[in-house]
Amino acid sequence: MSEKTKYELEFPIQVSPNLLYQYISTPSGLSEWFADNVNSRGEVYTFIWEGSEEQAKLLTKKSDEKIKLRWLADEEDDESYFFEMRIQVDEITKDVSLMITDYAEDDEVEEGKMLWENMISELKQVLGSA
Repeated sequence: MSEKTKYELEFPIQVSPNLLYQYISTPSGLSEWFADNVNSRGEVYTFIWEGSEEQAKLLTKKSDEKIKLRWLADEEDDESYFFEMRIQVDEITKDVSLMITDYAEDDEVEEGKMLWENMISELKQVLGSA
């Protein structure tokens, strides 16, 4: 198994941190933009896209701040991989950004970034922040 590369993205979003948190941390919120359908049982989230299904384990959840998950497929390989969606609020301007941390194979980093950009674009439309 080759090493994955960590990458981080920042997306300014004009919405309250509280509302944004609902869309990154609840199955119903995630179903609006991240996947076709999302279910959760305890700490395991099931993401469904056009017939394919992936499961992720909840690692950290901090109200109005962040959610951190690990794909169960990655858990079998290496426990250091995860993806995190963190809300950052600028103390002075009060601007809200969604910070994404994820991992991908070296040759898939750009593809991963484009995927996040498309999903966050969808999220902004859902939130009316586009």
